[in-house]
Amino acid sequence: MNTPFRKRLSFRLTRNTVLLAMLLGLALNVIQVTLDYFNAREAMDQDIRALMQITHSPASQIAYNIDARLAEELLAGLLKHPAIIDARIVDPDGRILAAASQKTNPSNYRWLSDMLFGAARFYSDSLRVPQLAEIPLGELAITIDTYHYGSNFLTRAGYTILSGFLKSLVLSFALLVVFYLVLTRPIFRVIDGLREVSPETPEHARLPIPATHDQDEIGLMVQIINRHLDTLGATLESLRLAESQLKDYSGKLERKVEDRTREILDKNQALQRGNRALIRAKEDAVRRARSRANFLASMSHEIRTPLNGVLGMLELTLDGELEPSQRNRLEIALNAGQSLLGLLNDILDISKVEAGKLNLEAIPFDLRALIEECATLHAQQARREDIDVVADIDPALPERFVGDPTRTRQILNNLLGNAMKFTNAGEVRIEARLAGNEVKLRVRDTGIGMSPESLRRIFSPFSQGDTDTTRRYGGTGLGLTLCRQLVERMHGQIQVESQEKQGTQFTVILPLPVDLEVAPERERLPGELLRHGVCLMLAPDHNHRRPLAQQLQAWGIKMHNAGEAGCAPRNPAGALLMILDPADPDARAAALQWPPDRVIALEGSSLDAPESDWRRLALPLRRDQLRMTLRQALGEQPEQPASLPAPGPAGTEQSGARLLLVEDNRVNQIVASGILRKLGYSVDLAENGERALDALSRNHYDAVLMDCQMPVMDGFEAARRIRNNPVWRNLPIIAVTANVMQGDREDCLAAGMDDYITKPYAKQDLRDTIERWITRPPQDD
Repeated sequence: MNTPFRKRLSFRLTRNTVLLAMLLGLALNVIQVTLDYFNAREAMDQDIRALMQITHSPASQIAYNIDARLAEELLAGLLKHPAIIDARIVDPDGRILAAASQKTNPSNYRWLSDMLFGAARFYSDSLRVPQLAEIPLGELAITIDTYHYGSNFLTRAGYTILSGFLKSLVLSFALLVVFYLVLTRPIFRVIDGLREVSPETPEHARLPIPATHDQDEIGLMVQIINRHLDTLGATLESLRLAESQLKDYSGKLERKVEDRTREILDKNQALQRGNRALIRAKEDAVRRARSRANFLASMSHEIRTPLNGVLGMLELTLDGELEPSQRNRLEIALNAGQSLLGLLNDILDISKVEAGKLNLEAIPFDLRALIEECATLHAQQARREDIDVVADIDPALPERFVGDPTRTRQILNNLLGNAMKFTNAGEVRIEARLAGNEVKLRVRDTGIGMSPESLRRIFSPFSQGDTDTTRRYGGTGLGLTLCRQLVERMHGQIQVESQEKQGTQFTVILPLPVDLEVAPERERLPGELLRHGVCLMLAPDHNHRRPLAQQLQAWGIKMHNAGEAGCAPRNPAGALLMILDPADPDARAAALQWPPDRVIALEGSSLDAPESDWRRLALPLRRDQLRMTLRQALGEQPEQPASLPAPGPAGTEQSGARLLLVEDNRVNQIVASGILRKLGYSVDLAENGERALDALSRNHYDAVLMDCQMPVMDGFEAARRIRNNPVWRNLPIIAVTANVMQGDREDCLAAGMDDYITKPYAKQDLRDTIERWITRPPQDD
């Protein structure tokens, strides 16, 4: 086998080993030469110092006796040292008593020696005699040429490096021979043995183990190859045997295929006859289903006609002026009638679902209002049966979703009705949360529960938990069936968990998209209420405490609990309002110390005469009703719709002043412009800072109300550009923003704005701030 020399394993091993050895040897040689260099410098200095120490005594006597002849002889003796090129004795006044010098020896390597040791070195020694040590006699000065010592050092360094290189070459050749004999030649023999293996009968070949390698890695490799060859031979023998058996099986299989083909043809003919019978049965079932659908549609129409008349009259009555209690009863009656109409539609809807004719809407709707409506509808019946209906809706739930509100209401009403039916006492709780891109609705009760067997058939038509349940509680068993079908049509999921005597929980997961065209509602509550908060006199385990506390926290209202200083009636830093459960005697006693118009009682318990002035909050909790009750308890009147602003107060000094409202949120535009128009101002709108600059360039305005966070151009940049224009330098700019963190006011003022109002803002605060800046005379810069 002609393997190139540079490709052989022995060469590569030798090359790598020698390179490593040379690098290591070079490093060691460099270290040795470096140490020798420092030793040579130290030896040079010690040599000259010793010579001067020997010469010190005679030189001192010569200087003392001022003997010039002996001085010259002494200096001539010093010049015999190969390194000394100049020697002289100088008296204390600097005069030269004697001097001697000689030239340096030229050399081609002197530059290297001078770079390492310097060209020359100067040494001096003060001359004194022991008898007159305090009298200076002069000094002995010697100048040496360092080349004598440098040349010796360079000779030793060259020998060290050259000997190291020669050792590496000898090591390389020795390793090359060893690697070839020990590794490369045995591997070549194994390769030659493999090349002699016949491709047609590889299982008969066996490789010989090279001599002296039966216990090392090469011998182990040959043994493993031989074992694989043994396995290959056994495998080939098995394949030949399997091939012969496969031929026998193939013949038998062909005969079986022929027999099965005849049987399939016979069965196919029988199946075709059965299919024709099924088609006739399906057509008959379709005709019956159509007849049933027509009957159900006719029945539904006949029943709904008078019911719609009742509902229509209720709606007409609600359009008039009514007392709050009357309006509440009529709204409950209207909701009950609408629920009854939905129940009458259940049977027809099931028929439509089964026939695949039920169409779902995809329109925006308010899920929160829908849930609160369903909970309120069932709460009236629940109170009569000593059941508490709780609406626990996440305050962060988006305002509007896109889906079918009618079918969603059906699902909730059926689940709530089912929970009410099988609950004798306790509570029925409906929860709503947004989980990712899905809405999760959960209805829990503390009723009789269900057994595992009942859970398996709970969604079957005309089926309930058991026969005893049907006798005791009634019902058709269609409600849950319709719920499951509607949820599946809406591409959702419905799950049920229950234990006997511990209640039941239904969970509905609906993929309802959020309506992004509607901005989230920003609650407008008095700043005084936000600062002081409310006193919550409810037990920790009260059913409605959690949803009420969550909603108050979402609005930023501080809560004080029973026993805290904030609940003291005359505490200046305490709560403005008290919310209590009138069924709690301790709460009633504490509330009697409060002003009656600042106490809100949860509806559900009768109040005697001393408590008749307390305001009532109907349960289950409704967000809009809670907000209205809080505002009324603070003496505010219910707000009119923002789209119908009332005229400003008569005699307002700034009536007719023109304002520019810069706000990107449509809901905020309606709310703010409605309040400003009620105050008597003329309002123009701009969606961002860029459009505000355009409006200012076209029209004159008395003040600008500027939002901070807007697309295209935010309020900060717009304020800076307004201030950079001399025409608008004195134009009042009032920041109207939801940013209430520390430092936000300073950021607005630094951008050039004059004042700062936080959202939600009170009408009076807004009027005071605007009038303060409009009536203020312009200030020159």
